[in-house]
Amino acid sequence: MTLKGHACAFGAGTIINAIATWKGAAFGIDLKTFAEVKLSEGESAITASIEEMPEGDTRLIERCVELVLERFELELGGTIKTGSEIPLAGGLKSSSAAANASVLATLRAVGETLPPFEIIKLGVRAAKEVGVTVTGAFDDACASFLGGIVITDNKKMELIRREEVDSKVLIFAPAKKAFSADTNVKRSQLIAPYVEMAYELALAGEYERAMTLNGFLYCGALRFDTEHMLRALECGIKGVSLSGTGPSYTALVKEDQVKELKSAWESCGMEGRVIETSINNIGAISCNMEGSS
Repeated sequence: MTLKGHACAFGAGTIINAIATWKGAAFGIDLKTFAEVKLSEGESAITASIEEMPEGDTRLIERCVELVLERFELELGGTIKTGSEIPLAGGLKSSSAAANASVLATLRAVGETLPPFEIIKLGVRAAKEVGVTVTGAFDDACASFLGGIVITDNKKMELIRREEVDSKVLIFAPAKKAFSADTNVKRSQLIAPYVEMAYELALAGEYERAMTLNGFLYCGALRFDTEHMLRALECGIKGVSLSGTGPSYTALVKEDQVKELKSAWESCGMEGRVIETSINNIGAISCNMEGSS
């Protein structure tokens, strides 16, 4: 008998990158990653595939399935497959979304439930164990799973605040990729006192100023171009940042600013694409499965 489970989780954009201080803030975005799990007693291992990256590293999603099976002492094996609307290795939390969707799909396959934070923490643990994240990305995982804007302490794995906000989101996703595990942590730590200032702005609810300050700081530390940020400011955008450790940029925009910023970004001369979406406030539990394979 084969047990099947499906789930999806959302990507996220950065307000505060937690690498410098272990304190982060992020917002869910309405781009999904889908996971399909098939398990049976006749299998002894978990094998995985990533639709967009057939030769990609599948250790994260495999480990997510394994941790759920270990949690409930189940001796099962099988397959997990993911597909995503989120550009991979773009700083848009595709790993957090894949982890959340994989854990949730496995739970559904075996007919078990866990509280949201246990689900999130299993994915964070898997990400740490396979080395795809520096901080564990608890902030990104919370934004992906819970939706809305979240502020976290990643070292304590504590959610400080969650708030639902309605906003359009514009993303510039360069053709090149950047993997979080390859980030220059030492250079990021040099800007920690200033990232702390940005974090304090986020705690005060000044999310747009916080993310813009965060963006300029990390662009400087990680050697990313600030032209996309400056073009956004020229369009009257107040909240724009490098997302995660790059290379994507995200901006919180009003409806009447979308066309102007899209045009400005498309004329920057960097190969990539502009994605129009919005903040997602519903979270993974309510994520519908339209578009899953």
